Amino acid sequence: MSSTTKNTIADAPVATANKALEWVKDGMTLGLGTGRAAEAFVRALGDRVRDGLDVSGVPTSERTAKLAEELNIPLLTLEEAGHIDVCFDGADEVDPNLDVIKGYGGAHVREKIVAASSSKLIILVGVEKVVDVLGARGKLPVEVLPFGEALCRESLRRLDCEPARRIDKAGNAVISDNGNLILDCKIAPIENAPELERAILDIPGVLGTGLFIAMADAVIIQDGDAVEVRER
Repeated sequence: MSSTTKNTIADAPVATANKALEWVKDGMTLGLGTGRAAEAFVRALGDRVRDGLDVSGVPTSERTAKLAEELNIPLLTLEEAGHIDVCFDGADEVDPNLDVIKGYGGAHVREKIVAASSSKLIILVGVEKVVDVLGARGKLPVEVLPFGEALCRESLRRLDCEPARRIDKAGNAVISDNGNLILDCKIAPIENAPELERAILDIPGVLGTGLFIAMADAVIIQDGDAVEVRER
């Protein structure tokens, strides 16, 4: 086996997915996140469902819903579920307080709604996503109503968040599953994340940011083949 293949296997988020399954019990309703780590969890969950595990899922994106359907995982809408036992999702940054930035995959508004509807939020990441201070990777996604884009842009600039409309490979604006625009804000490491979150949410037209403050109950971190669990 080549070293490249070994690294690919070691870096795949399979170990975090398998560890996350320890929180899952028969009869639960689960929040199913979006992104690479969340997809690995959904695939691992699909294997357990095939073996007889009785659970239902509430997907955070159309992409996740499609994958879950392919794996025959029973799905519910948020209204049908009423309450979610545990939500499993990935993140783009995790700080020492277990606060996170999400949204590089564009599903952060639905992800936050599902997470807020859950008794527990479990975050799955690779060690490269662990940072000393949120904002270290320099980007904060913000979802905005198209009608309010101009106001949102100007207001974000005043908060030292330089916005750029997210564009796909064809040069078109990326539209969220909610039908809105995503502005990727260039930021410096954040001194006061709760304060910045409040200031951005006060802007008319902003639907949500990628900041998830005091929401994660545990973070599962994979470093090669090793897995570490940090709990709040």
